[in-house]
Amino acid sequence: MVPEWLTHFIDFISQPWPWWVAGPMIAVIMFILLFFGKEFGISANFRTMCAADGADDMADFFKFDWKSQGWNLLVALGAVFGGYLAANYFTAPDDNLSHVSSATVESLRQLGFQYEEGHVPIVPAFYSWEALFTLKGLLVIVVGGFLVGFGARYAGGCTSGHAISGMSALQLGSLYAVIGFFAGGLFMTYVFFPLIFR
Repeated sequence: MVPEWLTHFIDFISQPWPWWVAGPMIAVIMFILLFFGKEFGISANFRTMCAADGADDMADFFKFDWKSQGWNLLVALGAVFGGYLAANYFTAPDDNLSHVSSATVESLRQLGFQYEEGHVPIVPAFYSWEALFTLKGLLVIVVGGFLVGFGARYAGGCTSGHAISGMSALQLGSLYAVIGFFAGGLFMTYVFFPLIFR
């Protein structure tokens, strides 16, 4: 028997929350991190994990006190488990969290994507080992993956690190990085993406 207070609590946190609740919650977290001299960023965890696994023997870049970044690993782990818990235990069975506009669905279908409500749009023939060795596969998976990793390192952080943490600390470099993220995203969406999938 589930206590009534727990049922009310689950109903309360399962409802869609507006931006004016989520935004201030992020701001409070950032204030706490800044107060303790911490900088949040998800991509920094890759360096920490590599250093923890002994990559410091391979490159000087990984020679640092990775144990001091344990809190950031916990944040990333919390995001994964928090998302899992929210999707599986705090969502009504008939609630679909992947609302995609009909215009977006139509645009994707014109590019050969299949879309099923509640799932990620896919190109069926694209997700296979054979597709990896095609020109499209190499461009999107290999070159795209390299550019994401290289770009995050070259920019000194990822979107979360710059857009949330860096801009909260009023870092001008983070503003430049965020402008670059948006410009690159728009270019990819409206220019490069249609060229690849048409």
